[in-house]
Amino acid sequence: MIRDALADAVLDALAALHVDPLPAQVNLERPARREHGDWSSNVALAAAKAAGRNPRELAAQLVEQLSANPPAHVVAVEIAGPGFVNFRLAPTWLHDVLTDVVDGGTEGYATTDAGGGERVQIEFVSANPTGPIHVGNGWFASYGDALGRVLTRTGHVVSREYYVNDTGGQIRALGASLLAHHKGEPVPEGGYPGEYVADLAKEYDGADDVTEAGQWAAERILGGIRATMESIHVHYDEWYSQASIEESSAVAETVEELRAKGLVTEEDGALWFESKEFGDPRERRVLRKSNGDYTYLAGDIAYHRNKFLIRGFDRVINVWGADHHGQVASLVAGVRALGIDADRIEVRLGQMISLASGRMGKRLGNVVNLDDVVADIGPDATRLLSLLTSIDQAVTIDLDKVRSHSKESPVFYVQYAHTRIASINRVAAERGVVRSPITDVDLGLLLHERELDVLRSLSELPDVIRIAAADRAPHKVATWVRELADRFHGFYHDCYVMGDGVSPELTQARLWLVESARIGFAIGLDLLGVSAPESM
Repeated sequence: MIRDALADAVLDALAALHVDPLPAQVNLERPARREHGDWSSNVALAAAKAAGRNPRELAAQLVEQLSANPPAHVVAVEIAGPGFVNFRLAPTWLHDVLTDVVDGGTEGYATTDAGGGERVQIEFVSANPTGPIHVGNGWFASYGDALGRVLTRTGHVVSREYYVNDTGGQIRALGASLLAHHKGEPVPEGGYPGEYVADLAKEYDGADDVTEAGQWAAERILGGIRATMESIHVHYDEWYSQASIEESSAVAETVEELRAKGLVTEEDGALWFESKEFGDPRERRVLRKSNGDYTYLAGDIAYHRNKFLIRGFDRVINVWGADHHGQVASLVAGVRALGIDADRIEVRLGQMISLASGRMGKRLGNVVNLDDVVADIGPDATRLLSLLTSIDQAVTIDLDKVRSHSKESPVFYVQYAHTRIASINRVAAERGVVRSPITDVDLGLLLHERELDVLRSLSELPDVIRIAAADRAPHKVATWVRELADRFHGFYHDCYVMGDGVSPELTQARLWLVESARIGFAIGLDLLGVSAPESM
């Protein structure tokens, strides 16, 4: 990449200036304002102190050295501010980007092996099967799936998991609610009065037992959850049963492992985990109550013991709702107590989601089901809408904007850009215009600012994906896709690909620009789990 070439040239120039010690790396950024050039480095500021130099003077010497022997594509090197070094490049560097995009294609461009094959498990949604998936607990499904796609593209081996709460008090509450509906009796306090439970009750012909009834209902609700996830292109590698952990010896074995480390004490018949030394703000946590029941924390630590020590994941990323904030410290403490490095477990907390109208709450019976949103605006819009912002930001969703066929609708605006690409290719085929091999095409004809803007966006994609993976932030890909769409619409409006006044040579160059944009859209939309339609 051009950044690497510039960094190497800067290091060579520093060495020629006898700067000692040389910096371990040269940081290069794209200036926020185009008038500041194409790339900028703070290397003079970073290296001056250790080398005993004045930053501004060192930057001036760097500019002189680099100007005397400029790297490829560089037309000017300038000093700015207290010692920044700015590079202005000829458009030829962007023509090389176009070639890189085409050569790499959808499978190769903007890929990296940075993950080094690290085995990553992402557990997300994991809503209790006590009711349909609603907007509140299902909105981050696209986040978990898109994060998996981004990590896969950056060299990680990803497994997606849904932890199925198929045991415990909520299942019994579901069973009691089902039986009450079945008998025509009031739903017990703390139960589930929703219409979906009443509908299930009409089909139930099993025993008058809350556990059996609850498990029967949960199994059918889980089938609906699976269908909802599939409808938005979310596919899990594992649906892991909580009962398999809590109704086996796994929890007892985990507690005994902690006891053997001297981390469990008994008081009044209860077992306590001495968690403070592992970063928990509380002194200790209950693992087993005095009545013999294990706590949720004990089961959760056992589940993560299974993830790390039995199934052997290198890293675990849990995507939870904000209401689980209080569980993070105790879980991480438990994982650390098992001898697992704390940096191997990550918990991403999604913030509150609300609609411009509509309330959410299963027990109130007034949920906004995710299925209803998907039926209204479609799976693509649902996914892209949920990926436009970071999950750590509370969001209010305005579906009216999404429904509009305008720039106000992000999914329409992005997908419409891709359909314009398909339209250009159809017109070319109708007119018998065939793209020549790219090696025979003069890409140097691409000098219009709209053309170069599209290529600038494509040049940024490798960095965008790298940062999205490192920051666990697929919304950065969504932002990039919207920018590419905006720039392609500008190109489409101002730069005719074929027709009067456009030479055959320029047509060929622009057809390859269109193809590079198609590849960029295909990569970005696939990472988001959004389709790339050829017509709308």
